[in-house]
Amino acid sequence: MAAKKSFPLRINPDILAATQRWADDELRSVNAQIEFLLRDALIKAGRVKLVQQVTTLIEPTDGQTPASDEKKE
Repeated sequence: MAAKKSFPLRINPDILAATQRWADDELRSVNAQIEFLLRDALIKAGRVKLVQQVTTLIEPTDGQTPASDEKKE
């Protein structure tokens, strides 16, 4: 993982407050929320490529196969 770099940011107080509320809703810090928003905007604008998509596979605990693996009849 690349090292993070500090960057001073001047931001409108209303935008910061709204970002703080959004971060709280998603259980992130304001810093992580700003980074998330910037990354998302860069990907949508085609400025950076999405290099890795994280997928979580949930294994059933009762020995059954996951619903996505069941055969449809």
